[in-house]
Parts: sequence; C-alpha cells; structure tokens
Amino acid sequence: MRILIAPDKFKGSLTAAEAAAAIAEGALRVYPDAVANQFPIADGGEGTLEAAVAAGYEERLNAVVGPVLAPVGAAWAIRKSGDGAVTAVIETAQASGLADMEPTPDNALRAHSYGCGQLIAAALDAGATEIVLGLGGSAMTDGGSGALRALGLKPLDSAGNVVPLGGGSLADVVSLDTSGLDPRLAATTFRIAVDVRNPLYGPQGAAHVFSPQKGADQDGIELLDAGLRNWASVLREATGRDVNVPGAGAAGGFPASFLAFTGAALEGGFALVAGLTGLADQLSGTDLVITGEGSMDSQSLTGKAPIALADAAREKGIPVIVVAGRILVTLEDLAEHGVVAAAQLLDVASSPADAVANAGKYLAWATSQVLEGA
Repeated sequence: MRILIAPDKFKGSLTAAEAAAAIAEGALRVYPDAVANQFPIADGGEGTLEAAVAAGYEERLNAVVGPVLAPVGAAWAIRKSGDGAVTAVIETAQASGLADMEPTPDNALRAHSYGCGQLIAAALDAGATEIVLGLGGSAMTDGGSGALRALGLKPLDSAGNVVPLGGGSLADVVSLDTSGLDPRLAATTFRIAVDVRNPLYGPQGAAHVFSPQKGADQDGIELLDAGLRNWASVLREATGRDVNVPGAGAAGGFPASFLAFTGAALEGGFALVAGLTGLADQLSGTDLVITGEGSMDSQSLTGKAPIALADAAREKGIPVIVVAGRILVTLEDLAEHGVVAAAQLLDVASSPADAVANAGKYLAWATSQVLEGA
C-alpha cells in the first residue's frame, strides 16, 4: 500500500511536517509494510515555505527589518529548475509577521512590510526570475508600501519628504519618487498566493476586516482605511492601474503595490503551492491519502488545502482520510469531497488544552484508530 500523508499545519501545535511525521507513525502501526510518503501541504499562507523546503527548495535565512523596526531572522527558499528558471518562495509572515509584534493600536499603525522587500531583494540578488509570495500571518496594513520602499520607492508628502513607514502614514502620501526603484522588478514574474477576495479598502477591505486582529482600534481602522484608499489613488496616478481588486486586501493590502509596479498575478493559494511542489505527481500511484489540519470547519470546505487535496484525490478515485485537531463539519460534508473516514484529536485527548499540548502523540493515536475502523 502506498499512502500519501499530506497535512497542513496544526496551528499552535504542529508544523505540517511535524503533523505528517505523527500521522505516518500512526499509519505504520496499522500498516507496517506500507510506503508512507510524507508531503506537507499549504494553501499559500503560513506553511508555504515549509512545503517548498520539503519539496526540495533550498532554505536560506536573512536578517531583515521586522514589522516594527526590530531586526528579525527571516527564512525563504529558492530552487533552480532544469530550464534555468530560478524560483524563490517568500512568506510575509517570516519578515513582517504578527508573531514578531505586539498587537497594540500604535503598532497597528507603525507596522510595515519593509523586511519582505529586503527578502525580495535577496531573491533577486540570488538570480530569481520568478518570486512566489505567500500571504498570511502579517502584522502590517501598509498596502505593500514598505516592501517597495526596501526596493527603492520613495513615497513623498506635500513637502517633498519621505513619509514614515507604516500604514498610518499612507494618508499623507501625495506623490512617488520612482527613480530608485529596482529595475529588476519589471523583468521578474511575481505570483501572489491569495485565498481571500477582500478588496484593498472599504467595508470589506484590509483595514476593516483584518487590522483589528493586529491591534487597531476604531480610530486606527478608519485611518488605515483612508491610507489604503489614498495609496490606491497615488498608485493609480503613477502607474495607471486600479489596485482595488478582489484579493488585494490580503496581508494588509500587500498585493496592491506589486499589482501596480510589476506584472504580478493573484492566484489561488493551494493550486499555486501544489504546482510548485509537484503534488499532482505525488498522487500518481497512491492508494490512500491522509490529510488534516488543526481545525476542520466551514472555511475548510471553501478550498483550504486539505479539502482541495481531497477533491484532487477524489477525481483520481483515491480514498481520503481526515485527521484534525477538531472537526466542526459533518461526515456528510466531508464525504462530498471524497473523505471516507475522519477523526479528531478531541476524541482521544482529555481536554482541548491536552490536545494542543500533546498534539503529536494524539495525532498518531487518532490515525491508528481511524485506520483500524476504516
């Protein structure tokens, strides 16, 4: 038997790779002679880098400016293909992540994406011809302005001064000095993994929907939204491009600046990562797929990585088993995506806290139980 073990992360407990190892342990207890292929997956947010590295990309580490100026170490990955193309994978969470910032009202206005721009510069220096940007877990609501500043753009106020970093200053931008913008951007393919459809600004935009979790209070939300609205206007004047499109509100509006100054394309996260890592090839010859994530809920059914994988396996006639931290959808819901059995850690742990603290142990246990009963 060939088993493809391809979970997403169990947020707060296990990385996707750690989850895969635990599931493999449980599967091999039941089928000791099986070939258990561990293949972490992601849907374009946090975990994208890990999935790329697991698929053979070379991981690199750079010191960059963090979301509120303190330096952080940020990982990224790169791989050269046989045709000479060089692809880099960068996550906003690595350089400009909420994990590196206390979510306060002041920090919500100060946070920026400068470090992400530094990683892009490092990738360009390494010869990247294609850059994949995974969005998620970001601290900023700056419309990607900080990243472009690291690449030479100067946003100016009415007095001709460069405005401070952060989304809280975007409302003061009246013009752009593009004379120092890295010319390599125009010749580089940018692919941006986006799972949401939120526009850049407005009631469903980045500030109103996402900045509260980054610490913004009501006044901050309004200021950030006004800044993003102004930033879109300034970008339109400079480039002729309308950046207030579905998906541009992801990661604090990060895509907006790249939609304006590069030929960037927004792509569905799972499909993009699956193509990068060769997931389709992994399904070939597979007899069973085991996938999962921390919380299998209604959002999961809208195309998150485990269900998207289940759909791909169903098309090939491969049965799928789900093991998750908790399952908040019905077995009938899962069956529509080709899932034949499912288990949750909450059924074997003594409490939710126990499930989180000892997720690896319970994941192996739950996997064994569901396979014995399947």
